[in-house]
Amino acid sequence: MKAKHRLIVAVIVLGLLMTGPFVVTSLLVWLDMKEAERTMLTELLLSRLPVGTMMTLFGFVLGVGVLHKLFKQYVEGLLRMAETLRLMLGANRNFRVTIEGPPEVQQLAQAANDLAEQRDVLMDDVDAQIATAKASVEEEKNRLAALMSELAQAVVVCNLDGRILLYNNRARLQFKALSQGPTSVAGGALIGLGRSIFSILEKSQVDHAEEVIRQRLSSGKTPISNFITTTRGGQLLRAQMVPVLAASGEEGEAAMSGYVLTVENITRSIEEEERRDQALHSLTQGSRSSIANIRAAVANLLDYPDMEPELRERFLRVIDDEVAKRSQVIDQTMSQFSDAIKTRWPLEDILGIDIVAAAQRRIDDKLKLPTKTEEIDDALWIKADSFSLVFALVSLASKLQDHYEPRELRFRLTSAGKLAYLDLIWAGPAMSSETFYTWEMESMQIGSESSPLSLRDVIDRHGGEIWYEREKAAHRAFFRFVLPVAVPEIESEPDERSRGKGRPEYYDFDLFKFEDKTIDLDRKLSDLTYTVFDTETTGLEPSNGDEIIQIGAARIVNNRLLRQETFNQIVDPECPLKPESIPIHGITEDMVRGKPNIDVILPAFHEFCEDTVLIAHNAAFDMRFLQLKEERTGIRFTQPVLDTLLLSAVVHPNQESHKLDVILERLGITIGTRHNALEDALATGEVFLKLVKLLEDKGIVTVRQALEAAEKTYFARVKY
Repeated sequence: MKAKHRLIVAVIVLGLLMTGPFVVTSLLVWLDMKEAERTMLTELLLSRLPVGTMMTLFGFVLGVGVLHKLFKQYVEGLLRMAETLRLMLGANRNFRVTIEGPPEVQQLAQAANDLAEQRDVLMDDVDAQIATAKASVEEEKNRLAALMSELAQAVVVCNLDGRILLYNNRARLQFKALSQGPTSVAGGALIGLGRSIFSILEKSQVDHAEEVIRQRLSSGKTPISNFITTTRGGQLLRAQMVPVLAASGEEGEAAMSGYVLTVENITRSIEEEERRDQALHSLTQGSRSSIANIRAAVANLLDYPDMEPELRERFLRVIDDEVAKRSQVIDQTMSQFSDAIKTRWPLEDILGIDIVAAAQRRIDDKLKLPTKTEEIDDALWIKADSFSLVFALVSLASKLQDHYEPRELRFRLTSAGKLAYLDLIWAGPAMSSETFYTWEMESMQIGSESSPLSLRDVIDRHGGEIWYEREKAAHRAFFRFVLPVAVPEIESEPDERSRGKGRPEYYDFDLFKFEDKTIDLDRKLSDLTYTVFDTETTGLEPSNGDEIIQIGAARIVNNRLLRQETFNQIVDPECPLKPESIPIHGITEDMVRGKPNIDVILPAFHEFCEDTVLIAHNAAFDMRFLQLKEERTGIRFTQPVLDTLLLSAVVHPNQESHKLDVILERLGITIGTRHNALEDALATGEVFLKLVKLLEDKGIVTVRQALEAAEKTYFARVKY
């Protein structure tokens, strides 16, 4: 029986106790009295009835008040204490019972807190022992995760259902670049833990490669399979598959539990090879007729030395025209493929100051020539092959020392837009352009060290330039290396840097056991994949024209909140923001103008949360905004929706508040900022993971049970 029902029963019993004896006694006396006595008693009672009734009502109200006070202090107080104790046992072990109520209840609360302290000491000891035992396993996992994260190839590991259980940075970036759909607005292709690889690769080809591996395993051959496939955007991918082998089966053969895919985008290389083939074909086919014409003209000139001048001039013009045509074709071909030639040279991002420092050390070591620096941009990154570039600088310094004997050399490093200027400066006589050209084309040499490359080779393969220039006023000259500026490759977004501490979050080996099923309301809460989301809006009245201005979401897979698989997008509401709402969410007019509108963002969000259960705090509010856009966008969210506000009311019905801030404090969850859609979504995700355990303690283990329990709460009646 619920507490409020017990209170009603107690009030009824009190009323019976107060009126029952009087009614029974009066009835017995009435039956034993004579008629005259009954008449006298009736007159007496009627004259005193108002006073008696007032005294009875007063006594009854006083009794009800005392009973309600005792009920609040003992019954409801003990119920709240019971909820708190369950909270301490499960979701928040640091929570403590508030010492309040009558002395007896306070003593019980203190005893419960003392027991919790003792329990924490024991749990800390157990946790320390478990941590020690797991340290080596965690270290191996972290090593693997770090190794996978830093690999230059795109690597994806899947279980036999094609569900992704591991991927590295290169895969995330590569599939992000392949994204051609609306999801590109929100950060890239749909690769993530628990998602299907078949949304990216063709299922039939993956299945065929898997079958090839099984055949090779059974025949004792190296289990590997290669295939080429195309994406929905028309990109060409080369994939290599190797198996993940589990423990040996019944017949002693290793069973395949998943596979590793290394994926390479070969679209550009195939296109370049095709262009080169076409260019080679045009060069060879076009050259045949030109060479034939030239050979015929030369043969005539040789066979007829006394040829008339006019005819000789005609043959010479034929040779000149054909040579000019071939030269033009060759120049066009070289210009067309110069970028492809440069990209094959191994260049890397490096700080320019490191190049200067390396050159200074080598000049000092090899040439014993003093060096200094002036006007150095120490934050400038360049794209270069550091070895060949340093060798070129030192080679030039060696030639300067041999021919002009400078007292010292100076380095200067500046930038101009996308170009970096690296200057090698010396004081001395002027250099002729012929000398500079000779130095530029000769093979580089430093003492006994030599290189088959010339200075021009190094410059060309860097896609840069070099020139000689004089500073007449300062009586100095310098060689200027013009090199491309590079941005250091940092594979994270601003909020990822703040959250990307610790081991990478984009792997989960427990997903080997994942079964590919659609959303089943009778599955356990812990078995499903969720999208937890939140919206920021122009106001609180969706039916009166308020609009969404931000959607933030994250995924929960295998009971883990994936902070690196998020959806975060500002939306242009196409209407003015309300001034009173700006201090709450911090989003201004300038931040929303020019952003995609809801017609673009809603399909992207729908794709992000496809085949998952939706979670939100006060979900009725957020879902109302989405429902009002169904007719405009054609997007409907038909999956189940769980509300952490209602679920909190289910597990803690005697708590006074179920606001998100209060729940966070109650469950011991600490977050950063609030009223940012993504941060609120992440906070809601943390709350849900805590509530799952508390729901299980109450016998609520499936999605259907959670929905039914939530619908019975008072807050489920609120409409927007």
